[in-house]
Amino acid sequence: MRPRTLDELVGQEHLLVPGSPLRQVIDGDQPLTILLWGPPGTGKTTIASLISNHTHRRFVEVSAVSAGVKEVRDVIAGARRALQNGVETVLFVDEVHRFSKAQQDALLPGVENRWVSLIAATTENPHFSVISPLLSRSLLLTLQSLDDGDVAVMIDRAVQDDRGLGGRVSLTDDARDHLVRLAGGDGRRVLTYLEAAAGATLSQGRTEVTVDDAALAVDKAAVRYDRQGDQHYDVTSAFIKSIRGSDVDAALHYLARMVEAGEDPRFIARRLMIHASEDIGMADPTALPVATATAQAVALIGFPEARIPLAQAVIHLATAPKSNAVVRAIDAAQADVRAGRVGAVPPALRDAHYSGAKKLGHGHDYRYAHNDPRGVVTQQYAPDDVDGRDYYEPGRHGHEAAVADRVARIRAILRDR
Repeated sequence: MRPRTLDELVGQEHLLVPGSPLRQVIDGDQPLTILLWGPPGTGKTTIASLISNHTHRRFVEVSAVSAGVKEVRDVIAGARRALQNGVETVLFVDEVHRFSKAQQDALLPGVENRWVSLIAATTENPHFSVISPLLSRSLLLTLQSLDDGDVAVMIDRAVQDDRGLGGRVSLTDDARDHLVRLAGGDGRRVLTYLEAAAGATLSQGRTEVTVDDAALAVDKAAVRYDRQGDQHYDVTSAFIKSIRGSDVDAALHYLARMVEAGEDPRFIARRLMIHASEDIGMADPTALPVATATAQAVALIGFPEARIPLAQAVIHLATAPKSNAVVRAIDAAQADVRAGRVGAVPPALRDAHYSGAKKLGHGHDYRYAHNDPRGVVTQQYAPDDVDGRDYYEPGRHGHEAAVADRVARIRAILRDR
């Protein structure tokens, strides 16, 4: 089912629009060096093959897993001989990040002298895994994971196309959705799963692939989870309530269900950040930084590895002491503002930097807290309408127990007027 033309390529529309760098180098038919960077199963090898076919060049593939410096030099020497006979060569290096510096150095003469058109593919950030001389001579193209729509198109094509299953089977909607979720944006993976599910169905004398066939064929249970339906909201609700209730095992169970169902890891990370302040807050001030760092990690690495920092964050948050004092505090403050309790700012706190401000009494009698050895001075900060209101009511769990004692001492000093 490998695409035969660029127009058959699924996904990566940003690389294929008219006038894009990829279209220009193909249509220009000039020697080129391209670095394709993207997740597995997104079309890197396919693009390299299509470039070779479109430009009518000889195609040679080398795997960084098995080839050494000698093999690389032999390929380039062969390309140089072919060039003398008027035949240009596309050298495709898969997993170039696995090449050592010496192996990558061996590619440079072929690139610099244009004996080969080099296309190298990597799943790792080339700024860290590819040597600078090679990177600077390359056009870097970034591929994206296939979205659910792209994967569904691949499934439908493979079911109908004579190069695939040729219409010998059909899929139920549940089976198709299950395969889409299992793909995780990897086109190669979904075709492998589809082939296994179809083979298992046909071996039983049936032609309709069900969700159970798909689950059995890939040894992965079909998780009943609709990302736009009730299951999405029910599982998410149970997930957060389990963390709030400090049941770390239940929380991990619901996390696993979301991961297995293909839930967007960024959505999970966002929920954890909200929970870190809403249900933990000052009881464990490290909860929010942990959740935020997890969101950053998820954005950088994606699934499947993102499940690990997500699990770490869930364990941290579920086992942390709990307090909803933060959300209660901001709710109470907003309620007063909405009710019209928005009195004038006390004169001592008003801006006194502009000309004429002092004549208006702005800044008069302001007491500088740092001048007091306690770091706190007796002074009115809130407007008269809400002076003396206690919005923040610290809990007695974890770090917040110490905060509660400190807040009580501070309020006593502030209000000793």
